[in-house]
Amino acid sequence: MVRIWFLIFLISLPSLSLKAQNGIETLPRGARSMGMGNVNLTISDSWAIFNNIGALGRLTESGVMVGYDHRFNLNELTTLAAGVAINTEKLRYGICASSYGGEHFNQQNLGIGISNQLGIASLGVKVNYFQTNIEGFGRSGRPVVEFGGMAELGPNLFFGAHIFNLTNSKLGGQAIDRLPTVVRSGISYRPSEKLMVNIEAEKDILLDPLIKLGIEYSLLDKLWMRSGFNTNPSNLFFGIGFRPRNFTIDYAMTQNQYLGNTHHFSFGYLFLKK
Repeated sequence: MVRIWFLIFLISLPSLSLKAQNGIETLPRGARSMGMGNVNLTISDSWAIFNNIGALGRLTESGVMVGYDHRFNLNELTTLAAGVAINTEKLRYGICASSYGGEHFNQQNLGIGISNQLGIASLGVKVNYFQTNIEGFGRSGRPVVEFGGMAELGPNLFFGAHIFNLTNSKLGGQAIDRLPTVVRSGISYRPSEKLMVNIEAEKDILLDPLIKLGIEYSLLDKLWMRSGFNTNPSNLFFGIGFRPRNFTIDYAMTQNQYLGNTHHFSFGYLFLKK
């Protein structure tokens, strides 16, 4: 009986997260993004392959990254992620994978995307294979398409937009429920190299909109402090980042008023051009 109730809890928790965050809560975003309240539409780092494929078009350095997301002190609610982003003279592209859950309920995602910069704007498209496995109910998966873009409106002002699940895919072949279709847009203001202020609006087509605010400030040449806030419901975010040579090391903590704290770690290696 305990096992049955635990399985029900695992199945229902992602739905609770979707209502709280209006997005695919099991997909990773990187600790840099998380530390700023999960604002990421205009961040052109390697994690753009997960967050906004359109921003990947402004990538300047190829890199590999891994991430670890630990929720509410439960190993069954852990997300592991890894990816690679490649910068070439003509195109930027990448491949990423993530896994969420435990033995009785888990989800995996494999994605490949491509992006390119055209003048002040960059556009990209990504195709995912999203799979859900529930013990006793079987395994099912569906392709999910997403599209994104980013534009430089001025020397210090950037705009980003993204839509997830253009195909309105279901959780599985026989499932009634569909994966959320989520539309996001946002502005990034960067008055100096040390300060970035981001604000984004996110809307699941079936849920109320969500407003996200994030700030990143460079304390030292290689050290950053981050903070963020989300509405609907109110969540606080804090983070820190460090970049020694070719490495990126980031940590973030998310505070949910109903479920407690979540910890995020991410690590990356950049292939710097000589």
